[in-house]
Amino acid sequence: MATSSGKVTFRDSYETWYQVYGHLSTADVPPLVFLHGGPGVPGRYLLTIGDLWTTHGIPVIFYDQLGCGNSTHLPDKGADFWTVELFLEELDNLLSKLGIKDSYFLGGNSWGGMLAAEHGVLKPSGLKKLVIADSPASMELWLQAADKLLSELPPDIRRAIEENETNGTTDSQEYKDACNIFYAQHVCRVQPFPPDVQKSFELLEQDPTVYHTMNGPSEFSVVGTLKTWTIVDRVKAIDVPTLLINGKFDEAMDLVVQPFADGIRGARWITFPNSSHMPHQEEREEYMKVVGQFLTE
Repeated sequence: MATSSGKVTFRDSYETWYQVYGHLSTADVPPLVFLHGGPGVPGRYLLTIGDLWTTHGIPVIFYDQLGCGNSTHLPDKGADFWTVELFLEELDNLLSKLGIKDSYFLGGNSWGGMLAAEHGVLKPSGLKKLVIADSPASMELWLQAADKLLSELPPDIRRAIEENETNGTTDSQEYKDACNIFYAQHVCRVQPFPPDVQKSFELLEQDPTVYHTMNGPSEFSVVGTLKTWTIVDRVKAIDVPTLLINGKFDEAMDLVVQPFADGIRGARWITFPNSSHMPHQEEREEYMKVVGQFLTE
């Protein structure tokens, strides 16, 4: 159970909701701020990472990024508003208002890892260690991986996905059912989805503004503003100890993680053998051992 929660003001009129597992004032190690994916998928699916407070004494902070979950929703904002810079500013604001800007760990899953890497290349003085989990170094590589995984699906599932995307009917039940086949193999292999994972997807469906604007209708149809995003040519600027994570069956295949491994000096890379995109759910106990040891050594 979370120890505390609250909201901080952002840009005067917005609010960022956060939740803390552990005690920031009494811990012997810096807190870990862990960023959710999407963009726009509230972080309920990440709450297992709060185990680190129990297993390793590391306080863990989650928050809903602007536009989703318990933070301010802005469904009328357009593509020019939803930018990487916006979310970097929101992260900086949270670090300052929680009083941890001078010393913290940062991690993220999927889009959250992309955002964490963007933060890392800025060389913030308080950042001590970085965890980039299940994240691509560029969306071009992400789409290459998605195309490969799609080609391995049964022909009828692949046809349903491709035809509905071509016809602009990605809100159809046929399309959603076909996507769920893909998700069960490459997003979370715990079936049925754990309640926290299901809750995140339900909340996304209630307000998909950010996800549809920046990503697109699905994990493998990236037509939003992130389509050309890349950090490949900038990762060398990251100068803190970094742990890279993915799963054997991850939609974040090895090819999308490789530029992080090549570019970040001394980066450590762990692939979880029985996991896809959510090893914190799929191999929960081992995940906490790996991440907890990395952060406390």
